[in-house]
Amino acid sequence: MSSPKPEVESARTSAQPAPVKHGPPVGLIAGVIALVVVLFLPLPDTLPPAGQRMLAILAFAVVVWLTEAVSYEASAIIITSLIAFLVGTAPTIKDPGVLYGTSAAISMALAGFSNSALALVAGALFISAAMTVTGLDKRIALFTLSLIGTTTRRILIGSIAVTIVLSLVVPSATARSACVVPIMMGVIAAFGVDRRSNIAAGIMIVVAQATSIWNVGIQTAAAQNLLTVGFMDKMMGARVTWLDWLIAGAPWAIVMSAVLLFIVLKMLPPETDSLAGGKEAVARALVELGPMTGPQKRLLAVSIGLLLFWATEGKLHPFDTTSVTYVGLVILMLPRIGVMDWKTVQGRIPWGTVIVFGVGISLGTALLTTQAGQWLGELVAQHTGLDSASPFTAFAILSAFLILIHLGFASATALTSAMLPILISVLQSMQGDFNRLGLTMLLGYVVSFGFMLPINAPQNMVCLATDTFTAKQFSRVGVVLTVVGYLLLMLFAATWWRWLGWL
Repeated sequence: MSSPKPEVESARTSAQPAPVKHGPPVGLIAGVIALVVVLFLPLPDTLPPAGQRMLAILAFAVVVWLTEAVSYEASAIIITSLIAFLVGTAPTIKDPGVLYGTSAAISMALAGFSNSALALVAGALFISAAMTVTGLDKRIALFTLSLIGTTTRRILIGSIAVTIVLSLVVPSATARSACVVPIMMGVIAAFGVDRRSNIAAGIMIVVAQATSIWNVGIQTAAAQNLLTVGFMDKMMGARVTWLDWLIAGAPWAIVMSAVLLFIVLKMLPPETDSLAGGKEAVARALVELGPMTGPQKRLLAVSIGLLLFWATEGKLHPFDTTSVTYVGLVILMLPRIGVMDWKTVQGRIPWGTVIVFGVGISLGTALLTTQAGQWLGELVAQHTGLDSASPFTAFAILSAFLILIHLGFASATALTSAMLPILISVLQSMQGDFNRLGLTMLLGYVVSFGFMLPINAPQNMVCLATDTFTAKQFSRVGVVLTVVGYLLLMLFAATWWRWLGWL
């Protein structure tokens, strides 16, 4: 009997199911190896044993987060367990003859869940859910687009405008992009242009990149900003108000929005300058929504009220952002007055995000409590010359470092958890009299630089899923945007932020 033909053999082979992979992921194994290596490194007596164990846990966390060997939620539970047992069996700093014990260590591992920044993140997720439940986010987006116009340039401007408006009232980058993307896809369909045209690609890339840009400008726009505020509270005993953050960051975001528009028009020139049907499609969608409902009006009133209270904190009243937000949540969930009940909202909240956020704060706090963060910060400062560098030079170097390392992170929250406590320790090790709180805020801005790769931010992946652009197109725009953004950081650091006293 003749042997099967090669093409038949190939077809049979391809039809076979892919072999099931057994055993732990390679990234998880690499993380464990990093953990063990740091645990057994000969380190100086100036680093307490508990500090060395926390550095080992940090090494494990960074490797697992970089490789995405397990989900962020699973990694958060693993990190909590490691802190409980590794730090729990280490001698305390005050009395080396006494062990921390697992009870004290697990309390340290869960300390982040009592932080006001975590409460604010949870509150922000509730507001985002309320926007989705009532459809107010879609109404705001469509109304903003209806005011813009039908030329290609105006549609791109409209995409940025929608992002800015929603950044004020929807405190979740992923939720904002998930709202805007289907609306913009409807506009693209109304134009009758090809899904892979420069027009479609430009619109979606603008939505993704503008979301990252305005994560910088508005404190409540992104979880990593709130994590930064949490570390300020824990490590520095102070924090930046919502309005101060806006005054410092919004001008940079405005300039960057103009730069984004220019870059997209140059690198992805639209096939035509005038498109018919888009404005009519938006108007038609608005008509289909009908008049504003009672829940939408109440949610809009609460959102405007929250904005006013956030913006006037420390100026007209002494109430902090988190407490004010929770008053808003109470109103939104009151029977007959509110817009949703618990049963409706509980399935719409990404509880995993809350867990990751809480453990992220705990990780940074434990690094500080065990003196690992201070030791590593002093080590970095001394060996890089940052301990005697000017604030501007330190900002330039640390910003470049954050931008480069962000290439390996798919989560700005994870990046903030791993790196910001160390960078704050570096700032505290530096000589001279400068505003360490302000410099921490500015480094918090740089964490949102997820411009280069689609994987660097969830909103990028939401937009990539529309199949309107390729990863290569995104990265070409992103590289230019990153370089210009970094140069703008330096310009603002030398001028605007210095004049405001943040540097």
